[in-house]
Amino acid sequence: MHPERPERISAILRGIGESGLDLIEIESPEIERAVLALVHDPDYVEMIETFCAMGGGALDMDTIASRDTWTAALVSAGGVKATVELLEDMEEATGFVVSRPPGHHALRNRAMGFCIFNNVAVTAAWLRANGKRVAILDWDVHHGNGTQALVGPDPGILYVSIHQASFYPYEGRVDDIDHEAKGTTINVPLPAGTAGDIYRAAWDELIIPIVGQFAPDWVLVSAGYDAHTEDPLAEFDLLDSDYGWMASRLAAIHKPNRTVFTLEGGYDLDALRHSARSTLLGVAGDTRFGPPLHSVERAAGSLVAASQVISRHWNL
Repeated sequence: MHPERPERISAILRGIGESGLDLIEIESPEIERAVLALVHDPDYVEMIETFCAMGGGALDMDTIASRDTWTAALVSAGGVKATVELLEDMEEATGFVVSRPPGHHALRNRAMGFCIFNNVAVTAAWLRANGKRVAILDWDVHHGNGTQALVGPDPGILYVSIHQASFYPYEGRVDDIDHEAKGTTINVPLPAGTAGDIYRAAWDELIIPIVGQFAPDWVLVSAGYDAHTEDPLAEFDLLDSDYGWMASRLAAIHKPNRTVFTLEGGYDLDALRHSARSTLLGVAGDTRFGPPLHSVERAAGSLVAASQVISRHWNL
């Protein structure tokens, strides 16, 4: 069975329902072609439409499309923008976009890593076109190479990724911060065996201070849950509670009604369910999260090395 399967959505929805929070459900619309073209080549968009209309197939060794993928991809991208539009007039809310296919590997003219369109980058570009500053925080275990490529040159978009080093898609170097829009591309690659203790330290010592200094109007979280210790495709050791802890720390410095979480990876169904629940409880103010697991020894050194490079651009 392909890991990017419909049951992921059911698991996330169960977790959200189990949060006990008041929910407003909206049905994602299809993204407008003009908005999609802010980051994707129109010829690529047309190719995806034609490819799906002809029955689909393999876009690469990991990314499979069917006849229905065209609509699904449009709706997946449209959900992020629609959630932002809804939150603009709300004071006591946050957004969680439950959609597939995911997006953070999708490039301007190429599908990759289960991703067709780059859902978060599309909405970030639309917000920028409307004069807003945007921070994208990517806690998926894989580096969001597509997102970095699409938003990296724009100094009004902060891109932050914590990810497993020397791992698919084999990108996301710390020194990327020195290229293009210098200072606004933050990569924190960490070794296999990294757990919540180091993730939390990175969040507290690097990410939260940088977001505060950048002062975005909106924060879009690429919420992949494949850094979970139970996930079958990666080698990190996060717990459900780590996601709640990170969400609570973010909510303490940035308005939840200007924050949207968008599903990326995560392939263990129970981990997805419980981590989504924990995330929303964290945003809602719950701080009763248990202790993290302990990382392999070299993880602390990797965090220090990343901090030294990043501190050339930010006050840490």
